[in-house]
Amino acid sequence: MQAYHLHRGQGPAGLERCELPTPPVGPHDVRVRVHAVSLNHRDLTIAASTAPVPPHVPLSDGAGVVVAVGEAVTRLAVGQRVMSNFFPRWADGPPTPEKTAGALGGRGPGLLAEEVVLPESAWVVLPDGLDFRQAATLPCAGVTAWNALFGDDPARPGDTVLALGTGGVSLWALQLGRAAGLRMIVTSSDEHKRERALALGAFATINHRSMPDWAPRVRELAGGRGVDRVLETAGRETLARSMAATRHGGTVAVIGGTSGWGGEVDADALIDGALRLRGVLVGSRAMAESLLRFVETAHFAPLIDRVFPFGQARQAYEHLAAQQHFGKVLIEIG
Repeated sequence: MQAYHLHRGQGPAGLERCELPTPPVGPHDVRVRVHAVSLNHRDLTIAASTAPVPPHVPLSDGAGVVVAVGEAVTRLAVGQRVMSNFFPRWADGPPTPEKTAGALGGRGPGLLAEEVVLPESAWVVLPDGLDFRQAATLPCAGVTAWNALFGDDPARPGDTVLALGTGGVSLWALQLGRAAGLRMIVTSSDEHKRERALALGAFATINHRSMPDWAPRVRELAGGRGVDRVLETAGRETLARSMAATRHGGTVAVIGGTSGWGGEVDADALIDGALRLRGVLVGSRAMAESLLRFVETAHFAPLIDRVFPFGQARQAYEHLAAQQHFGKVLIEIG
């Protein structure tokens, strides 16, 4: 079968198309013919990493059709449409080191191949109303946004939520939030992207480049008291401002570090504001199933920026790295 190997430390140039034998199907395994995969910022970080990891098949997010099942498989059958579960061992309940070990595409195996063999627990059944392209956008960004908004201490209709940037998680949060009756505020330094966010139903947008000290404006937009929740995706450069923008007793969902990891935490502000910092590590298969039900009921389509053919995987990575996209970047395989 055709697949891609990633040689780390070279960025997109480290992608190598190759011919690999299709792995055998064990008793608890499922073989899926992959139709579409999507990229996340995580994939750029992995490609740039110099960690001593052997070449492996990258990407965590994909969807396709079951073509073979092991003799002990009970939940899936040949012909079913499925998407990947980011953490194959995390079915439900709170995260543990055991459940969150073996994330797809990190050290292998990944989804950038014509066929993939993974344990039954690594797959989620798709509803009829979602096509392969749409489903391929869900496993990482979609589930992360769902977890940040509704996984623990769920946001309530009427809550005001700040999403930093217009990356995959933030746009998913915007769509989910609007469908759930949340007032969504979005930051972006790109005026065109701000306009598109407003068209999607954002309550307000802020240009974080022209207004670097944006926390007071966020509090003003939230009636002077601050937002109920922040989806903090940038990390080191924005964490303090996200805390300052949050109301007394509110939540900062810490998701990513696009500006770098770490960041100063003002203990006085944390205590005086009775704030809650909550780390969000994608989510479980049960969360993915809840997200799928919500998307099907709410009748909205995940945002897709561009779809590349299988032979242009490197160009897809480069397009994502250019940061001009609005919506998910996909590679179509089948």
